[in-house]
Amino acid sequence: MGFERFGVVSFASETLASDFVTYLDEGKLMATKCTKCGAVSFPPRMQCTSCFSTDIEWFDVGEGKLATYTVVKYGPLGFENDTPYTLALAEFPSGVKVFGRLDKAIAEEDIKIGMALKSSTVKLADDRVSYEFKKV
Repeated sequence: MGFERFGVVSFASETLASDFVTYLDEGKLMATKCTKCGAVSFPPRMQCTSCFSTDIEWFDVGEGKLATYTVVKYGPLGFENDTPYTLALAEFPSGVKVFGRLDKAIAEEDIKIGMALKSSTVKLADDRVSYEFKKV
């Protein structure tokens, strides 16, 4: 299995970072870190965008904080039946920033900048997988 199992709409069937989906199946949201210069990447990359090294290691993003968010009321093609939903940018202690959805169980009035978040794997139809952020 390759990257085609990630998300609702796949834009690529293969990627060098296809282990990302394997980690999601294990309940882990992973990013990559260059062992040469220390640069972190999400989405994961198998070549450092800073120094171009291929000495990369995977790490679990862990728990983070909400940096910003928006409530989507009119979804783009492929997502129009999911609205409303909340997109968030979460910052993690490693310095990596991850864009993703907030759990729909979090009421809009309870969303606060700086609130603690953790990632959670989401199983989708047709054996697809994604992630979202839950309140800690």
